Amino acid sequence: MIRKILSASLLTALFLATPAFAEEATVGRPIEAGILHNGHLDMVVYYVPIDGDLLEVTATFAPKGGGDPLRVVMGLADRDSVAFSMPGYRGSIYAFSRSGEEVTVATGTDKHPRADALPD
Repeated sequence: MIRKILSASLLTALFLATPAFAEEATVGRPIEAGILHNGHLDMVVYYVPIDGDLLEVTATFAPKGGGDPLRVVMGLADRDSVAFSMPGYRGSIYAFSRSGEEVTVATGTDKHPRADALPD
């Protein structure tokens, strides 16, 4: 009985701590662009090969309501992954992962509660 309750609690906690990803794009060749439209930002992403086995991934974020675009440039090795939110847009999560020559980008909403939003 206790094992079932602990398993259900753990499963629920993992589900709540996982961002819900709504849109995904995969880029499979250098300079090929992927586009995502989710939340308050539109995003275009592409990559070019650089030193060694790295792919230089460039993502440009444009606010839908106007304003200056934001750009992120990162090097990804095979099997690397990273997730983050953009300054001023904390509710949206952007996850980048690489597998071979493919870079996949997913965007969604951060569903887990922030520490400062929890009741005392």
